[in-house]
Amino acid sequence: MDAISLEEGVGVQANNFPLVSLIIPTFNEEKYIGPLLEQLLKQDYPFSKMEVFVADGMSTDKTQEIVTKYAQQFPSIRLLINEKQFVPFALNLGIKESKGEYVIILGAHSAYPSNYISSLIQVSHKLNADNVGGLCIGKPPDNSTKALAIATALSSPFGVGNAHFRIGSKDIKKVDTVTFGCYKRSVFDRIGYFDEELLRNQDDELNARLTKNNGSIYLIPGISVSYYTRRTVQSLVKMFYQYGFFKPLVSLKIGKPSTVRQLVPFLFVSYIIFSCVFGFFFPKLFYLLGAVLLLHLFLGILFGIKIVSETKRFGLIFYLPWLFFLMQSAYGWGYIRGILKFIIFKRRIHTVAASR
Repeated sequence: MDAISLEEGVGVQANNFPLVSLIIPTFNEEKYIGPLLEQLLKQDYPFSKMEVFVADGMSTDKTQEIVTKYAQQFPSIRLLINEKQFVPFALNLGIKESKGEYVIILGAHSAYPSNYISSLIQVSHKLNADNVGGLCIGKPPDNSTKALAIATALSSPFGVGNAHFRIGSKDIKKVDTVTFGCYKRSVFDRIGYFDEELLRNQDDELNARLTKNNGSIYLIPGISVSYYTRRTVQSLVKMFYQYGFFKPLVSLKIGKPSTVRQLVPFLFVSYIIFSCVFGFFFPKLFYLLGAVLLLHLFLGILFGIKIVSETKRFGLIFYLPWLFFLMQSAYGWGYIRGILKFIIFKRRIHTVAASR
């Protein structure tokens, strides 16, 4: 859908606009934080009706210096020091400082259109939604074939399943989660803050808790964010491993199993492990495993060919099939480790020992 016009929303006079609190977790974002703050200054939503909290996790680059310069010029911008460093602490730090009627989470590694905030607020107002979000469009950080392959793998159904905020949607729809959500401030008063034990997937858990408490979450395909994806395969694999690792803890906290989309990589990796262990006793398992891996490779090539035909970047075909395999394997192995740690051995995360 197209963004609702300003007149249809909350009014055209500045004093009719609700105060919006923007929370930006950062760590070593000197390359991106300046351009992001400039984008906020150029929004068609009145800047006088925004408060911007940059919650920085002890950056070692010039992130804090850049934010401080903006804060000296624009009092609505504030730098918060997130001594515990990880994202859920940053989000809660910002929420507790905020006074806005709406709270919008922003990623520093992203770019936003000039009508982004006004569109979110107006759609949320019209739908009376507790949380709304748009599409997350992966953009490569450079023009290399590898960077483009990582970005396209993250928006492929074969890579991320039916995560509509990544693969797209034609219509507004109720969903289980969105990225970079726009929340009513009352949501946090009603159900609490982000779970600080979840160093990943904290938004999934909060949105599941919101849904459990009869809250409404909508994906708005007419609104989109350009997200600059990982630059290296190693960082992509680490990200998916962490997503998988914390997912069983999310399921444990909300009291229900993951969606089918989230279970598929776990089942895939479990089958590989099972076949490798018991194949020595039942050799036919090795043949079946070979067939499964060949099928996965075949499907990866098919999806890769489709992407190549759309982008005309023929080098992608050499990256995509194994990127799909690495993403799903990392998520699945992380999920297994998460089950062992959180469900079987009933251990918990200590943030000081956790890895970025």
